[in-house]
Amino acid sequence: MQQSYLIGMAFLIMMLLNPINFVKAENEQSLVGGLDHLALTVKNLEISTDFFVKQLSFKVIGEDEKYPAKFLNNGSLAITLWQSDKPHTVEFNRKNNVGLHHLALSVSSFEALDVLYQRIKTVDGIVIEFKPELFYGGPSKHMMIREPSGNRIEFIYRHQSN
Repeated sequence: MQQSYLIGMAFLIMMLLNPINFVKAENEQSLVGGLDHLALTVKNLEISTDFFVKQLSFKVIGEDEKYPAKFLNNGSLAITLWQSDKPHTVEFNRKNNVGLHHLALSVSSFEALDVLYQRIKTVDGIVIEFKPELFYGGPSKHMMIREPSGNRIEFIYRHQSN
């Protein structure tokens, strides 16, 4: 287990110290840009939409009643929520399922992370996997939740050293 931890830490340090050269070779131009949008399948479209709108300040910018789906945006990120056809879904298990492990959303400060935690810790349907804690020993800080449909969301503040 300690060897896996050390490998993970080495990977993280390499990405933080030199993310551009780590991802692509020198003079190689990427064929893709940033994230356009993220689509999540949810158990209950209205409850999950309500969470993103009321707790995370996203706005509903459209919908497709036939699918059904809601299209959300917070000015920085577009998210599509798709209603599952089956009321009894299988929860994601990182060791047994292929798929999105979690969505990581950045927050602006340590204080914003703590305010967010205080805001959502009593919301019905939210599971707090862990409250705000240091990320790999710090100085960054993060927390992990499951939104009402069970999708894992990490909120992270990456401390910028001067």
